[in-house]
Order: sequence, then structure tokens, then C-alpha cells
Amino acid sequence: MNRYLDARGRPRIVITGMGAITPVGNSVEESWQNALIGRSGIAKITSFDASDLPCRIAGEVKNFDPRNYIDFKEARRMSRASQLASAAGRLALASAGLKQEEDVKKSERLGVVIGTGMGGLDWADENLQKYRAKGLSRVSPFAITGSLPNMPTHHISLMAKARGPISTVVAACATGTQAIGEAAEFIRRGVADRVIAGGVEGLIHLSAVAGFSAMRALTTRFNDNPEEACRPFDKDRDGFILSEGAGVVVLERLDQALSRGAEILAEFLGHASSSDAFHVAAPDPEGAGAIRAMRWSMEDAGVSTTDIDYINAHGTSTPINDAMETKAIKNLFGEEAYNIPISSTKSIMGHAMGGAGAIEAIFCIRALQEGTIPPTWNYETPDPECDLDYVPNAPRKALLKTVMSNSFGLGGQNACLVLTRYDGDSE
Repeated sequence: MNRYLDARGRPRIVITGMGAITPVGNSVEESWQNALIGRSGIAKITSFDASDLPCRIAGEVKNFDPRNYIDFKEARRMSRASQLASAAGRLALASAGLKQEEDVKKSERLGVVIGTGMGGLDWADENLQKYRAKGLSRVSPFAITGSLPNMPTHHISLMAKARGPISTVVAACATGTQAIGEAAEFIRRGVADRVIAGGVEGLIHLSAVAGFSAMRALTTRFNDNPEEACRPFDKDRDGFILSEGAGVVVLERLDQALSRGAEILAEFLGHASSSDAFHVAAPDPEGAGAIRAMRWSMEDAGVSTTDIDYINAHGTSTPINDAMETKAIKNLFGEEAYNIPISSTKSIMGHAMGGAGAIEAIFCIRALQEGTIPPTWNYETPDPECDLDYVPNAPRKALLKTVMSNSFGLGGQNACLVLTRYDGDSE
């Protein structure tokens, strides 16, 4: 049996680089350590005056200077999402031991798949306000290009000189997870040897927070105690916390990674996506779409329910979503559901929408590396509808081999990844 192929004869795919810019850290390691100790990234909004809004807190990225990653002139032409994605992309390439691809033939085998839920909405809003206040002369000539959702993908492609297949995934909260899965498909189809993939969101601005407030989707009870606001699966949860951030990984064929002596961080096993076909905002309360995504991802990975050692939950801290995800896991895994540790890392950083799934995949990889499960913080009052093991309020050491990451988005879009620890040639 060819050790470079999986059981279906497809190329085995590994992760060789990671980069993250999040509300709890401007690197993978800082974000991971803060997730373990519960140093929350949720605080009062500083980027605009939110005093008139019912929710006045969010997960903003702190101490981020795009000039540390991007040419200053270029950064001024970018939306917040493009800046965050470019920074995370640069960190991921460095982590993978890669530089800008100068070999044209190799660059044609390097792909990019970056997703975003809402792209450069902030950039479009800012330029609209400039037009209303001072006329057309104050509108940036980059107003359109800066706000397009494919611009984070473009900027990473330009930075890496990636001339291969390129795609932008827009799937609301499922975006980052689905982008990584689609990147793996590029490699499986043989159109790329390596793909830079992930998700980003830069949504902490007035129109986004006001819009989600009007939907009554955001918590309103914790404006004076923001670090306690996001409480997935807790009985007192009342809405999610909007955040921003980016997560980017480098996927490549196992044979190529070994040939260049790359450090292998984890192995990609499978993915799937599905649609609820139910409602524009509310999930199917029975979790049928979520069940399909989880089941199909395990089928794609060639594993069963008994192989999953940990689930990084979507866990948004909304009453309906957390109950739905719990029900879906129980219906799919049966009695085994009570033996699987489940946690939501949104509890310390909020919901980064299009960036969330990619950041959570990175947390899963770090969990595999360290044999440590990041906890669900702020879990205090059990909910009878949410009765699984949510790893409350403290990290847990565990023997982890195979893990799952869930993302369930607005519009009923669901996505799921299955990752495993890479054990060399022991297979």
C-alpha cells in the first residue's frame, strides 16, 4: 500500500503551517495559551461609539498594527478583513517554512482558498460616509476593490505569488471550515500540491453590530461584565458576541511535505458541508443538517463515531443553536455522545463569523499536538437541554488521536472537518 495515499487512493494531506490573529492573541501560540487560561478577548467596543446600542461589547483584535505585516501604502488600500487575513497568511507561511514562490512552475501548483462571511463591509460603509459628508472627492478609488469579498484571497495570493487555483468561500459562520475543506479538494483533484486556506472577518463596526442587534442575536445582559458574556451551553446564555479575526493554514500533499523536510502539525482526514434548507437565520431545531455534515465528514475521513476523541463545537452561546448542536451530536453518536469531550472556544473570543471555523481548526491542531482540550469558559448553570461533557472552565489532558470541528451558519450552511494526529509512518 502506498503510504502517500489514503484508503480511497487519494493523496494524503497534512497541515504544515498555521497563522492566527484573534481577539485573544496576535499569534497561534498567544491565542492558544489564552484559550487555556481563560484570558478573555471580549471587552467594551473601542472602534466606534456603541453607547446607544443594546450590545456594547465585542471581541476586537488588540494591539494589531498592519504595518508589522504589510507595506503601509498597501495596507491603507485594504479593508480590515484583508489586513487581518494578510497578517495571518504571512504567519502561516513562516510557520510552514515557506517564502514567496518565485519558481513559476511551482507557483502554478500553489493555490489559495480564503473565506469571509461579509468581506469588506466596513470599507464600503466608511467610503459611503465620506461621500455623504464631503462628496465624491473624498471617496477612495479603492472603495470597490477594498470591499469585495475576494480581496483577502487576492492579497494572500499576491503575497505568496500563488498562481494556482484560487477561490473565495462565502458561507456565513461555516466559511472558515468549508474553505479548508475546499482547499483539500484542490489537492485531491490534482490541481494543486499545496494550498493556503482559512477564513477572516473584520466586522466590529456600527452597521454590523447594529444589524445583529436588530436581529436580537447578540447578548445584552453582560455589557458591564463582558468577559462573562459568551457562555456556550450554559442555561443563562442569551446571545452571541460578535468578534473579528483570521485563521490561515497551509495544506499540502504528504509526499511533498516529507520531501522538503517540513514539520507536520496534523493530518487532514475529511470534510463535508450540508444545507438545512430550513430558515434564513434559525437552524433546523432537530439538527438534521448538522447531522448530515458530521456524518458525511466522518465518511469522507474513513472514521466512525467511536474514533472521535474531541469535538470543537460551533457553540455560539445562543439558546437555539447550542441546544440544536447538542441534540444533533446525541442523535448521531448515540450513547457515545456522553463520552466525548466537547468545548466551545468562542467562550473567550466570541464569534468571528467567517474566520471562526479556521481559528477553531487551529485550536484543534494545537489540542492534538499537546493532548490538551481547551475548555468552555463561563459554563456555570447546567441546561437540561445541553447535558453533554462541555469541559467546563479548565483545560483537560486527554489522549487525542482524531478530532472534529463543527461550524453551522446563517442560511442553514453547515460544515465539518475531521483532523488527526500525524504519527509518521506508523500507519
